[in-house]
Amino acid sequence: MKIDRLIGILSILLQKEMITAPELAGHFEVSRRTINRDIEALCKAGIPIETMQGAGGGICITDGYRMDRTLLTSRDMQMILAGLRSLDSIGGSRYYSQLMEKIQAGSSEFVNGKESMLIDLSSWYKTSLAPKIATIQDSVENRHMLSFHYYAPSGESDRMIEPYYIVFKWTSWYVYGWCTDRNDFRMFKLNRMDKVIETDKPYECRNVPMPDLSTEKIFPGNIKVKALFTPDMKWRLVEEFGPDCFSETKEGRLFFTADYTDPDNLITWLLTFGEKVEVIEPKEVRERILKTAEAIGRVYGRK
Repeated sequence: MKIDRLIGILSILLQKEMITAPELAGHFEVSRRTINRDIEALCKAGIPIETMQGAGGGICITDGYRMDRTLLTSRDMQMILAGLRSLDSIGGSRYYSQLMEKIQAGSSEFVNGKESMLIDLSSWYKTSLAPKIATIQDSVENRHMLSFHYYAPSGESDRMIEPYYIVFKWTSWYVYGWCTDRNDFRMFKLNRMDKVIETDKPYECRNVPMPDLSTEKIFPGNIKVKALFTPDMKWRLVEEFGPDCFSETKEGRLFFTADYTDPDNLITWLLTFGEKVEVIEPKEVRERILKTAEAIGRVYGRK
């Protein structure tokens, strides 16, 4: 697209002292005449570009309007590229890859190719997540209402929202917006959304507060858990809750304490440990696990 090429040319001119039209034409794989038209378009847009003929000549931005090269260090550029690369890992298009190419094209002296940080935000749900994220992005940009079917612990419902932010928190993606059903701002988990559609119904942008992304807000710890784990489960506790979530008893077992959000999710998590965990509190959770274990025994005890 022409606009992408214009941005790419401008990026190169901001970082280089001088470049020739043939060099730009070769980089963007277009004719020299096309580059000349692009330079003319940039000039009409108010960018002060100069062209110099003869040996050592070329195209440059007028002195005084150049971006200070000390503004971005090599490390700055590496962090920017790492961020763009992480977004590309969940994108359904090559937008972020193309954006990285534009930045790298004009900043080769800042990018040494020795990336030290790689971030992959994709998940097992990448195939289903990418189209949802793309639809939500379009809806936010176009200021169109977003409709979807939502699966919540309390039941299913059809929702209509004014989307404002796409949020990544811990291991999950959310959309934050004004819910017409609740008449308030709400956060919806993308993996629980189905039939996500950008409608043709426009909305006026509200005065939107920043979403509260604190762990206490998204994962309110209203269940106090106490449990004893066998020593060989230490690696899982450390991985999922950190090394300070337990203490070792005299018998060598791991006394685990934590605040948990949802009793169903808690029980599901505890059952993955099988006989390697004993719940102490809450009593209700202990009783539910016992009943679940008895029910499982009846299922597998059938002939």
